[in-house]
Amino acid sequence: MIERYTNPEMGNIWTLQHEFETMLEVEIAACEAMAELGEIPQEAAANIRAKAKFDLPRVKEIEKVTNHDIIAFLTNVAEYVGEDSKYIHKGLTSSDVKDTALGIMMKKSADIIIDDLKKLLEVLRRRAVEFKHTPCIGRTHGIHAEPMTFGLKLLLWSAEVERDIERVEHAKKIVAVGKLSGAVGTYSNIDPRIEEITCKKLGITPVRLATQVIQRDRHAEYMTTLAIVASSLEKFATEVRNLQRTDIREAEEYFAPGQKGSSAMPHKRNPITCERISGMARLVRGNAVAALEDITLWHERDISHSSVERVILPDSTINVDYCTKKFTNIIDKLLVYPEAMLADMEKTGGLIYSQRLMLAIVDKGVLREDAYKWVQRNAMKRWMEGEDFRTNVEKDEDILKHLTKEEIDNCFDYQYFLRHIDKIFERFGL
Repeated sequence: MIERYTNPEMGNIWTLQHEFETMLEVEIAACEAMAELGEIPQEAAANIRAKAKFDLPRVKEIEKVTNHDIIAFLTNVAEYVGEDSKYIHKGLTSSDVKDTALGIMMKKSADIIIDDLKKLLEVLRRRAVEFKHTPCIGRTHGIHAEPMTFGLKLLLWSAEVERDIERVEHAKKIVAVGKLSGAVGTYSNIDPRIEEITCKKLGITPVRLATQVIQRDRHAEYMTTLAIVASSLEKFATEVRNLQRTDIREAEEYFAPGQKGSSAMPHKRNPITCERISGMARLVRGNAVAALEDITLWHERDISHSSVERVILPDSTINVDYCTKKFTNIIDKLLVYPEAMLADMEKTGGLIYSQRLMLAIVDKGVLREDAYKWVQRNAMKRWMEGEDFRTNVEKDEDILKHLTKEEIDNCFDYQYFLRHIDKIFERFGL
């Protein structure tokens, strides 16, 4: 998936090479913090900064013997540093380094996703303004309801993306943390000030309290946030899929010259990218469930969460990055058919104006229950017998007692339903 779909920046975050690079930076920063406090020589910290590195194949070779990735990593680093390597990892446990590095990696991935969402927001707002006054039918339960505009639909999505950005910003704050507090979080062999100094150097926040690990409710919040973002994208993509259906076809994914929709049927134009987004959102939601399961660990730590995180964190961040970029492109190039939208508004022969007609009758002093009954009986004739709704309304004796023909005509104007569109857009500064 990394090779085929994601941008190199996101994919690189989750490579083993980058993970060890991040852990190495944690180890070096911790040594420098110790030197600041006089716990190790300044010269040693400078030497470690200058010489510390690793060779991934060599780490893997050592791990075959140690069966422990962090020890293998530290052994290889020591081969480069020499005598001063005795100060590396002083007073730390593996999770101090690994969890702190993971916090940095999640922070970096969150920054990419936030940038993706901001670009999507920009495109949604631009196209919302473009179709601000483009009338279309609103649907509830999949059934024609009342007129709205296509721009309003896109504006609604942009508002949700705004919330998604806020969610990811908050989740980033929750996971951009570190800990250097030892085997069970008591700082038994390390000064708490080293944790503070190290985390500041690394641009993250030290947790107030940990066990051997940073608590996994943080990671679960990050993952459930990604699941919400993925679900937003699926919601938007599903609407495009529905609008592209042949019997609606009010909008559709861009279909490039030379593109093929089916190996069997040359006429096909399918919403394949939106369908892909819908499918991939299911993976992120499933991964979120796994993250929730990771919250529960035995006592002060076990490693049942570790193998899970090696899968769900890269997969979900790469997935959301990919899907957000893809949907941004879909909206940017979305083919929109205003004429089809107008035609679809007329498909039910004016039934979409039933509420306004009923309220116009009520305004004349008629009980709502009676007005509803008079309008509904004419509407049902349209549904069941195919009779013309407006014609029947214009000859309904009960209705004619209260409305003139001109007043009835006014009820069948879709512009009435759109009179507050500008006001809604103003709320978004548009």
